Amino acid sequence: MFVLTHRPRPTLVREGGTTFTFVTDGLHSTLDQAKAVAGDRNVDIAGGPERLRQYLREGIVDELQLHAVPVLLGAGLRLFEGPGVGPLDCPARVQSRTAATPRPPF
Repeated sequence: MFVLTHRPRPTLVREGGTTFTFVTDGLHSTLDQAKAVAGDRNVDIAGGPERLRQYLREGIVDELQLHAVPVLLGAGLRLFEGPGVGPLDCPARVQSRTAATPRPPF
């Protein structure tokens, strides 16, 4: 995993083999490093709305799978609103489904 950050940290290897490489020289470098390791496989970008906005502004997102969880903490943040993030062209049909969440018993 490649983690875009402002704080330099040494590479962290977790039990089980997951390696976290902390990248401080920008989102393009982070993506380039991830692509180099992934080879022909897809590269996933994870993070909050601001991180996704950065990648959307650069026009380097090929496909977006949005997992919306119906919980709001604080005021929230509009994902597709802000400088450089305008209406998105969607050339392909999008699939949507809702996962049922059981209610806790009261």
